[in-house]
Parts: sequence; C-alpha cells; structure tokens
Amino acid sequence: MSKPLSDHDRRKQISVRGLAGIENVTELKQNFNRHLHFTLVKDRNVASKRDYYFALAHTVRDHLIGRWIRTQQHYYEKDPKRVYYISLEFYMGRALQNTMVNLALENACDEAMYQVGLDMEELEDMEEDAGLGNGGLGRLAACFLDSMASLGLAAYGYGIRYEFGIFNQKIVSGWQVEEADDWLRYGNPWEKARPEYMRPVHFYGRTEHHPDGVKWVDTQVVLALPYDTPVPGYRNNVVNTMRLWSAKAPCEFNLKDFNVGGYIQAVLDRNLAENISRVLYPNDNFFEGKELRLKQEYFVVSATLQDIVRRFKVSKFGSREIARTDFSKLPEKVAIQLNDTHPAMAIPELMRVLVDEEKLDWDKAWDICVRTCAYTNHTVLPEALERWPVELFTRLLPRHLEIIYEINRRHLEKVAAKYPGNTDRLRRMSLIEEGSQKRINMAHLCIVGSHAVNGVAQIHSDILKATIFKDFYEMEPHKFQNKTNGITPRRWLVMCNPGLAEVIAERIGEEFIRDLDQLQRLREFVNDEAFIRDVAKVKQENKLKFAVHLEEHYKVKINPNSMFDIQVKRIHEYKRQLLNCLHIITYYNRIKKEPNKQWTPRTIMIGGKAAPGYHTAKMIIRLITAIGEIVNNDPVIGDRLKVIFLENYKVTLAEKAIPAADLSEQISTAGTEASGTGNMKFMLNGALTIGTMDGANVEMAEEAGEDNLFIFGMRVEDVDALDKIGYNAQDYYNRLPELKQAIDQIGGGFFSPKQPDLFKEIVNMLMHHDRFKVFADYEDYIKCQEKVNVLYKNPKEWTKKVIYNIAGSGKFSSDRTIAQYAREIWGMEPTLEKLPAPDDIQ
Repeated sequence: MSKPLSDHDRRKQISVRGLAGIENVTELKQNFNRHLHFTLVKDRNVASKRDYYFALAHTVRDHLIGRWIRTQQHYYEKDPKRVYYISLEFYMGRALQNTMVNLALENACDEAMYQVGLDMEELEDMEEDAGLGNGGLGRLAACFLDSMASLGLAAYGYGIRYEFGIFNQKIVSGWQVEEADDWLRYGNPWEKARPEYMRPVHFYGRTEHHPDGVKWVDTQVVLALPYDTPVPGYRNNVVNTMRLWSAKAPCEFNLKDFNVGGYIQAVLDRNLAENISRVLYPNDNFFEGKELRLKQEYFVVSATLQDIVRRFKVSKFGSREIARTDFSKLPEKVAIQLNDTHPAMAIPELMRVLVDEEKLDWDKAWDICVRTCAYTNHTVLPEALERWPVELFTRLLPRHLEIIYEINRRHLEKVAAKYPGNTDRLRRMSLIEEGSQKRINMAHLCIVGSHAVNGVAQIHSDILKATIFKDFYEMEPHKFQNKTNGITPRRWLVMCNPGLAEVIAERIGEEFIRDLDQLQRLREFVNDEAFIRDVAKVKQENKLKFAVHLEEHYKVKINPNSMFDIQVKRIHEYKRQLLNCLHIITYYNRIKKEPNKQWTPRTIMIGGKAAPGYHTAKMIIRLITAIGEIVNNDPVIGDRLKVIFLENYKVTLAEKAIPAADLSEQISTAGTEASGTGNMKFMLNGALTIGTMDGANVEMAEEAGEDNLFIFGMRVEDVDALDKIGYNAQDYYNRLPELKQAIDQIGGGFFSPKQPDLFKEIVNMLMHHDRFKVFADYEDYIKCQEKVNVLYKNPKEWTKKVIYNIAGSGKFSSDRTIAQYAREIWGMEPTLEKLPAPDDIQ
C-alpha cells in the first residue's frame, strides 16, 4: 500500500482547485514577499502567522482589483438595470479561500506557500469571520451576493459595517456567556473605505409645510461613510460590490451650540452619533423595538437611496455631470429588494426624495416607488414582525410619519372602494394598528409599497397567502410569489468539501459548479460500486478530520465510526432542540436498560447561539450541556453515545461540521420554519435528513424522493387541527412511559444533581405552555430515529440514499433562486458569459 498523501499533496491532486502553473506560483511568491515587505513592513525574522495571512490576503486581493475596476467600468458603459439588495445583515464568514476558489487560484497559492515553507490552512485560520448576521437571513444575503456576481448581474449589497458582529459564544460551566466580536481589531484587508462618497443622514427635527412643498428642518446629521468589499463571481471575471455604511459624526457635531457643555465633552459626545454602526442586534426571529435599531434601519436606507439616486443620475463612466433627470425611467434602471421588513423605510424615504426633493407629484412618485421596490418575507412568527410605536416616529422621523399616514390614507381609500362597509377589513389592513399605543405595521407598509412580495419556500408562501397576508392577497393576488431559498455551491461544496466535489467531477465534469441541476446525472451512478465506495470514503475522511478538531477542542474521545447526528442553527423554541434532547435521553435510557444489545453508536452534536435576552433559549443550552455531562461520563454507555454542544457556531464552524455530518436534524413544528438553508447544505454534502414537512424540507423530499428522507410528525394541517381541539401535553405524558421517564428525569434533577430544580421551568413550559407542541411529535420522532439506526447499519444502502439526496439537491442552488428573482421580480436577464480578464488583449 502506498503511504497516505499529505494534506498538501492531496490538495494538489484536486482539479477543481485550479492549476498551479509555474509562472503563476513564481509571481504569487514575489507578490507575497513584496506585501510582507512594503505593506506589512516585516521581514521573515519577525513576521508572525497573522502577518503571513495578511500578506497572502493582499496578494490574492491584488488579483481582484483589475477585475473589480473593469466590472464597474463595464456597468457604466453598458448602463444595465441594477439591483440593490438591502439587508441589515450580511453573514459573510471568511473571504480568503472563497476568493481563491472563485478566481481559480487555490492550487497556485497552496504551492507558493508550500515553497516558502508555510501551511496555507494555518494561514486561512488566522482570518476573522465577518459575522455581520444572526443566522439564515444574513447568510442568505451572502449566498445571494455570490450568485448575483456569478450570474453577471449588476448587483450591489447594501448594509451596515457593524464594528461588532454577532457575539462570540463561550460555554462556562454549561452556560452561554457572550463576548464582543471585535472582528476589525487587526484590520480588514478586504475592505476599501470610500470617504469621497460620504453621505449625510438626518434624524429628529420637524416639518414645515410651504406652498412649494414640505421641508424637514432642524435635524441632527450623522455622516454615512461607505466601505466597499469586492464580491467575485465564479471564474467569470465579474467582481461586484458590497457597500457597508459606517456612522461618523460631522466635524461641527455639538460645537455649533457654542460649547454648552464645553469643548472636550462635545468631542466625547461624537460617540453618540457613531454608535449607530457599533453593534449588530443579536436577535433572530424576534423584534425588539429599540430606538437605536430604528436609527440603524433608517441610516442604511437613507445613505443607500442617496447612492442609488446619484448613480441613476450619472450614466457615463467617470462623468460627474448629471445625465439623467427623468425619474419615470427609475424602475427600468433600478430594482430594490428589501430583505425582510428591516429596510422597509426605503419606501417612505424614496417617496420623500421623489416628492420633497425632486418635486414629483404624489401619484407619479408612488407609481415609481411601487415598480421599483420588492419585499421578501422571512417569517410568520408574530413576535418577529416589526411594529414600531408611532410615538417613536414622531420624534425620530417626523416627515416619514406624515408620508406613511398619507400612504395609508390612500391605501384605505382603495380598500374601502373594493370592500364597501367592511370596517373590520379596514382595521386589519391598515398600516397603523390602533391600541393602547399606536404602531406601524412594517410588513403592511412593504406589501402596499412593493410590486412583488415573496416567501422563501413554497409552503411558506402558501401560508402567507392563507393566513397573515390573506386580506392583501385577496386584494392584489398578482403581487404574491414564491422564491425558494438556495445556497451557493461554491462555498458550500467546492470550498468546504473539495473531496466530494472532486469525486463528483470525476463522474460528470465540472459544469455542475455553475449549473447545479447537473447533479441529477449522478442518479446513473446510484448502483455503481466504485462511486458508492468513493462517496462513503470522502465522508469518512471528513468525519476523521472533524473528529480531530473536536478532540482538540472538547477533550472528548470521538468514535469516528459512530453516526454523526448534527443539529446546528440558532437556539429557539420553534426549532425544537428540546425534541432532540428528548430523543437523546430516551436513547440513553434504552442503552442503560439493555446494555448488551447491539446499539447503533451516535455522536450527537447540537450547536447554535441564543439571543442574550432569550432566557428559555439559554436554559435549553444549559440542558444540553447537562445531558452531555451525564451521558459522556457514564461507563455503561462507553462510546456508543456522546453528546457535544458545539461552542460558538458560525460560518467557519459550519464549513467544518456540515461535510462531516451523517444525519441532519430539521425538526421544527410544521408551519414555523419559513425555509431553512442549513437543511440544503447538509443535503448537498451527503447527510441524510430527519425532519418534519416544514420549510424547504417539503421540496427536498420532492426532489430526492420522500423515501430518501426520514420524514416524521404532524403536517401543517395536523397542527391546525390540534389547535382547534387544543394541545394538551399531559395526555402524551400520561400515555407514553418513555416520555414520562425523560421529563421526570429533567424535572427531578437527574441531569442536575447539584441543583435538582434547575430545569423545572423547562418542564413547566413543556407541560403547560408549549406553543410548538414538542410532545405531539415525540412518538413519531423516536420511531423515525429507530429507522435511522437500522439503515445506518447497512452502509451501502445508506450511501445509496445519500447519492439520491446529492443528485436531488440541484434545485437548492442560490443560482436558481437568483435567476428567478432576476426574471420574475427584477426584470433582468442572468448571463453565464465571461467578462474579459484584465490581462486579455482587447
């Protein structure tokens, strides 16, 4: 037998990583040394690993610059329709390896680093994640940017450059502890500040109504400073821009009041203005109506719309003169996509710009606004819907409140005309909710102010039309669409699982990387012994690599032959990590009862962050760690069951865990998970799914064949039926002895012997006010997990199901999603044409 390849040699063999031509490698080494010397001002004697990372990052970035400038030049000359994707979150992760993949530089860089005596994986590990997101919504925005660039769309991502992203999670004696994510501490080589495009953003003040229009006066000004990050398409020489705004106080801030509190205090108070871009709100699927958050939402919207209008007015490249003044053409040149309601202020702000500043009449302005804007809904959970107090608007954004009132007045006139005498419908459809305090329903504002409204999976879009947006659907059915989410196969296959990408490419070529539907061709190989073997071998290698990572990190010995059963996502009651816990306890009790049976060994991993203010979610983490303490130290169990809480789950940890997973847990109560995207990543990377018929799981079952997923539990109809008769947890507790045993153990201190009452409130919640009906799905979940155990003991049949899943995952490319947004909402045509490379002769 030949000796196993080193990681370096194995990476060299992989074709999807690009060619390591000798000139290429020599040039990269020269540029690397140049950056170490001139950019970092270090020599090899004193340079640290971080210095080497920065030198490599700058070297790779150099390859983006020419393409970036050329792409923007191309857009100026061609003047295509542009799409502006506005989001309060962009969960980007690391940029170095993704850039190398999309520019086909990976093998050359690897070889260059090897030749100068450095290990590329160690350097990659120095990069901080750009954690400017909470979970699905922010990661979706990042995948969309990759797909928009890869499909040649003139697209811009607009958001906030948070100084502190999602907190770092530490587990201390079983509890989550948050620490600030100071991701910019050492600098960010991928961003370029653009102070020349700084924009003023106004707050507070009052309105004056004059014959020639309305003025918003006596405002406080904060400056928005843009930072641009390149977004490379996959090997097409397109580099788009993500522009993130940072808040700066103006020079005269607090000084014009002639030093009321003194000069020093005035300078110190600049922090107040600059706090707007200080920190990401760490809530997922939860609305916290704080003034600072509304300031963030308006800040990104105002700065972005100024940019959009400026770019619309100038059309020739390099020209500053105004070439376009007819705003009726705006919807032909501009599409604005609102990622949830967080940027909903774009609608009244665009109206303010058109009516107050550009002096258009209302009807013309409104028509332009609606044809330009489109809204994506991400959740049906009532606690997640944004409803801002009118009182806050009165102070912070008085002109926008007037505009929203006028939008509402005209909207309700239309409703009344269509449904005369139906006052209850008027109340339901109003943008203003009356009550103890009046609130603005931002989702209603988005629906009324957009030409397209979409959910993010078929079942979710259907629920929107049937429930929370039913009135609006009946009135304007043409607005409502579905756009099932997707993931970029560059990051989520080629980059994080090169072994699997290579095994696939050996069978069907490399085109699948840009056209993921080609994976369907793998169905021909489902009975091919060699392919089955190769797929299983890659999975085993990924598991071994992850096991090494885990043992370094958690000091738990992992059995790499055990089933890796993984649930990673934000901790939330609706995602039902508690149902997973009940299975763990039940499986533990069964092994204890019959220790000599041949149990299927499992390593169960649960990871994810809890919002700092979400007490129940933090208790769920404490329960998981407590179960782990008991299970992992029970000698009767041995290595047949291990429970690990994956600390500080983030994009970079997902890239390690997902390729190593055997079983993907997607177990939300039917009707609560709008889509999910982690589910798609596991499917593409050769895990089987255990899940409910919720979100995109429904479509995954459709694509791969329902027999190739482990589907269990209530459907949406069953949940509705149970709501009608009333969910009674006690019934299940009384009827199911294993459930009763598990609950009694949790409540009785079996997992917290030093604090027997620690989990009483969790038991109380499950027994008396569980909105998500954990017990109702327990029995079917346990039975379904038994089927999983049986199949896992037959590796060949298991791997065949894996192949059907990979072959069925083509639909879940974000390239397909974005092509649908482009054609069906934005009125743009994607292209797979390449731009000429910067060094091509014209």
